[in-house]
Amino acid sequence: MQDFILTIGCEYGSGGPDIAKMIAKDLGYPCYDRAIIDRIIEETGLSKEMAEKLEAGVEVRGRSQVLQNTASPSKYSILTDRVVYLQTQIIRKLADRGPCVIVGRCSDYVLRDRTDVLNAFVYAPESERLKHIMDVLKVSEEAARVLIDKNDKQLHARYKQMTGTYRGDRHNRHILIDSSVLGFEKTAKFIEAFAKQKFGG
Repeated sequence: MQDFILTIGCEYGSGGPDIAKMIAKDLGYPCYDRAIIDRIIEETGLSKEMAEKLEAGVEVRGRSQVLQNTASPSKYSILTDRVVYLQTQIIRKLADRGPCVIVGRCSDYVLRDRTDVLNAFVYAPESERLKHIMDVLKVSEEAARVLIDKNDKQLHARYKQMTGTYRGDRHNRHILIDSSVLGFEKTAKFIEAFAKQKFGG
């Protein structure tokens, strides 16, 4: 099978990151999730506090805040512009290294001009998302509902800001799948089989 890059976007609590890791393990590919990409961004000189403000949809202006510990001046005087630039460059470089699985971070949009990319989006009914979050985080249904609402709003805002479109837009993905139908493991296998059909093997 031809080597390829898989991007997986997902609704919070639908199991996207879990499914991504299963696929990466099966294929022997590295898996780059949100935490890894954000850590690389922080290491470029963007403080964790600034990154958190961006995550919450806060636009922070000011060249001195943006530069932080960077050695050279930057033309990106608005934090959101700088983070978008850094995130884009990081995702492209990770993809250039070779086949991999990338979770979220608008990677489907960033890599839209490549022919060796498969873009998947994982979703699930709210009841299943609530159950998964309650099981994993050991929180109440009310707390899980708050987490879903908060994360969905932030993820939608981030994707819209960077791409001008919506996360679950079918025109941005090659496959959209409800993880509650088959469960995480079989959903991972289904996406792998779809990829094999697309890339041969």
